[in-house]
Amino acid sequence: MCYHYSITKKQAQVLQLIAAEWEMPFEPVYHANGFTFPLMPVITSQEPGKVQAYSWGLIPHWTAGLAEAQKLRTQTLNAKAETVFEKPSFRNYIPKRRCLVLADGFFEWMEYQKKKYPHFVRAQGDELFAFAGIYSHWTEPETGELYRTFSILTTEANPFMARIHNTKQRMPVILPREAWSRWLDPELAKEQVQELLCPCPEGFLQAHTIDRSIGRPGADSNHEATLAPVDYPELGSSSEQASLFDR
Repeated sequence: MCYHYSITKKQAQVLQLIAAEWEMPFEPVYHANGFTFPLMPVITSQEPGKVQAYSWGLIPHWTAGLAEAQKLRTQTLNAKAETVFEKPSFRNYIPKRRCLVLADGFFEWMEYQKKKYPHFVRAQGDELFAFAGIYSHWTEPETGELYRTFSILTTEANPFMARIHNTKQRMPVILPREAWSRWLDPELAKEQVQELLCPCPEGFLQAHTIDRSIGRPGADSNHEATLAPVDYPELGSSSEQASLFDR
């Protein structure tokens, strides 16, 4: 699943790539940990011309109170493509409240001989991409505070990601650039939405192992050094690992 991702490009760089206004000041995020519910840049179907700040971890509109909301958010960081039209937390949003979650990398762990090895995964050429997302607006009953939240869609892993995320073999839905406007179209039929909920093509992604400190509780991992390649001798050299991923 995808509980950790990055968007390391500066705001000016992103503005050169997408035709949208930014309503939020933005600094690069080298490691967004979903379980801290960070504010991240998204583009919604309601306002496709804006990049807005939404908090990761979807709170359904029917949530009774803040305690329930905080509990639900740990379970709604991701939404499975196979069940998103059925699950109560998601089925109200997938038909018309879809969003683009801007990113340029994500993190996944490989298991080898009962140990976990973190990988940083990004596009070939280090390009900006977008996860398929859904979003919700929820008002906290006691305070009236508005929460704007989102969830990332996941699907079965392609062969490349299955070798990395080799336990559950899942990956985020990464939308091709030519499908961005379709994903945001609120009139898209269910069958057309489902057609977009598929693994990205082989050859789109690349990956390298990074330091295990990213997984340490309380560690500050939101810095560029988190993304630096780290070799693990038991996995072979970087070139050997790259060869493995190319098979």
